[in-house]
Amino acid sequence: MELYEGIITRRSIRRYADRKISQDIIEMLIKAGMYAPSASNQQPWHFIVITERNILDKIKDVHPYAKMLGNAQLAILVCGDEDLELSKGYWVVDCSAATQNMLLAAHSLGLGAVWLGVHPRAERKKEIRNIFDLPENIQPLSLISIGYPDEQRNTPERFKKDRIHYNTW
Repeated sequence: MELYEGIITRRSIRRYADRKISQDIIEMLIKAGMYAPSASNQQPWHFIVITERNILDKIKDVHPYAKMLGNAQLAILVCGDEDLELSKGYWVVDCSAATQNMLLAAHSLGLGAVWLGVHPRAERKKEIRNIFDLPENIQPLSLISIGYPDEQRNTPERFKKDRIHYNTW
């Protein structure tokens, strides 16, 4: 799959087949996240790979949009480390770029995935922080639910010329 085609055809996938994801593929996903751009190249991220069913179920109980974790093979929690930031506050941007890289990598590898927002919802951050016993300097940004897809999603038309402005508004 060409990169541009992958960007255009990636969809949020919420239903997964009962098929294990290899450790090699998990590491490829994490590596894709680690190759995202970051402010001042500080790479302020940490990734928690979640494969234990009881932990996936705990998340499902505290995150209102995480029902798909019930049949996901794994999830990845993307966190920002405020102690690694040179440009304060950019952990959100940096970890968002890492999340998008992993979503695109999952699609290119034949996996389905969906981005579940944690930040900036204080109640979600608190619950996730408690489940994973995160240190104070570690901020949860997103969860990525991942599995082999058990659904097909069409590519909608999203190109809107009226949203393009050249040189001024």
